[in-house]
Amino acid sequence: MVGGRARSAAPRELAEDPQAWPYADLTPHPAAAVVQAIAATLAGILAERRLSLRGLAAASGVNRQAIADLLAGRSWPDVATIALLETALAARLWPEGPSAPR
Repeated sequence: MVGGRARSAAPRELAEDPQAWPYADLTPHPAAAVVQAIAATLAGILAERRLSLRGLAAASGVNRQAIADLLAGRSWPDVATIALLETALAARLWPEGPSAPR
């Protein structure tokens, strides 16, 4: 289970270049790489559908700021948050298999 020091820093802060989020190299940090893949997929869906954070928050029941923090790599989203977002979007956010994180 990821915890302790590994989660004391935001996912983006674990990247060598945090400004490259959500495409930074997080190879040494597999949990952060999964969060990054989720954020990149979510950002793509929002752009493609021209959906605002407020609209997604209303549809999913997830707080708008929680969505913004996920997209920016400032938080470690929990499974319930990802499930609510996936359900509202009718799309998979969680990456497929161990090689999926970008």
